[in-house]
Amino acid sequence: MLMTTDTGGADDLLAALLPRLSQIGTAVNRGKLDERAMAAAGVTLERPAMTVLNVLHIAGEPLRVGEIATRMQVVGPHVTRQLNTLETRGLVHRVTDPNDSRARLVELTPQGRDLATRYLGVLFGWFTEALADWTPQDRRALTDLLARFADDVTAHLARFAD
Repeated sequence: MLMTTDTGGADDLLAALLPRLSQIGTAVNRGKLDERAMAAAGVTLERPAMTVLNVLHIAGEPLRVGEIATRMQVVGPHVTRQLNTLETRGLVHRVTDPNDSRARLVELTPQGRDLATRYLGVLFGWFTEALADWTPQDRRALTDLLARFADDVTAHLARFAD
């Protein structure tokens, strides 16, 4: 039964939103979007390693392992394992933090940057095609509201972590 309250139909809107979120998740998973994008970009990494490269690429600056883990919503040892693989393949390297000589930062090598650029280019191309009939205003509204939604839900659900 659909819940309704005096929240101005918020529960009705949420009831309409949740199946749409599942629809997107199913489309992405069933379509094996990550795997197909990696294949199209000529990437031969496991998905978690590709995620590390994407985090660094999108950040546009070297990051500490802990910051990468936070952005990926995983624990540090998970990131360290991926970094070891990426470093061996020459896709990232560790540098001294200029603000704290005891700390290390991880940055993309030119090869790592190229790989992430190719992969993200494939994804961006597919999503650009999917939104081709949308107005710039609609694309901006989606971007803004989805970012807000993701941040709010992530923060709220963080209490269930552990």
